[in-house]
Amino acid sequence: MSDAAATTARSGEPVAPSSSPASGSPAARGTARASAGRLAATGLLGPLTAALLVGALHVAPPTAAISPVRRTISEYALTGSAWAFNVAVVALALGSLAILVAAARAGLARSSSAGFLLGLAWVGALLVVVVFPKHDWAVGPSTNGQIHRVASLVAFACLPAAVMLLTRRRQAGPGVAPRWAFWLAAAGLAWFGTLIGAWLLSPVTGVPWYRALPIGLVERGLVLCEVGAVVALGVWVVSATRRSRVPSASPVRTAPAR
Repeated sequence: MSDAAATTARSGEPVAPSSSPASGSPAARGTARASAGRLAATGLLGPLTAALLVGALHVAPPTAAISPVRRTISEYALTGSAWAFNVAVVALALGSLAILVAAARAGLARSSSAGFLLGLAWVGALLVVVVFPKHDWAVGPSTNGQIHRVASLVAFACLPAAVMLLTRRRQAGPGVAPRWAFWLAAAGLAWFGTLIGAWLLSPVTGVPWYRALPIGLVERGLVLCEVGAVVALGVWVVSATRRSRVPSASPVRTAPAR
């Protein structure tokens, strides 16, 4: 690549096709992008399924009795409706993975980029949350409970960072989906910051961090933003692959996120 082309790629502006996941003949690139678009569209079913199931847990008995202000979402895993919670989390993880892979196959992200790897960490942490369910701390400490707590924190931190890295060069450009993804991720990070702030202040105030704020409300705000960011990311991949299949006199490609 020439110096001018390299500079253009770093800036995030359209660049000429080069050796990438979508490189090759125009027909091959079109096929790869069409396949990536279908994968992303399928992946969107994951977060939408998760939202539907967890939403139902909030209104259907007996889980409707769980306080959405003071109790975490993982509390549903301690009820007879644990299957619905587990299916929701697994669906979110698999849907997120499909969208990430689709972004890489479409040439919108590099599989070695920090954003992509943080996205994989989000997926892995969600699966760990299911394998090691929430523990009832009233009966004493538990290794499984500690693993669940750490995995939850990893998931909460990695997803916003991943989405912001993947969309940071496009949120000011055309299309609303990358902007929505970026700012929903930023909002999720702000929610997460309140948890970290409560934890840091706990030694000073003497109040346990999980009692210093309405943890259920904070967690639900955080999860709502993060699921919304995943949906917006998937919509961006789908719309980007559709635009790329529209014939034009001088086809261009947007440099993938680093």
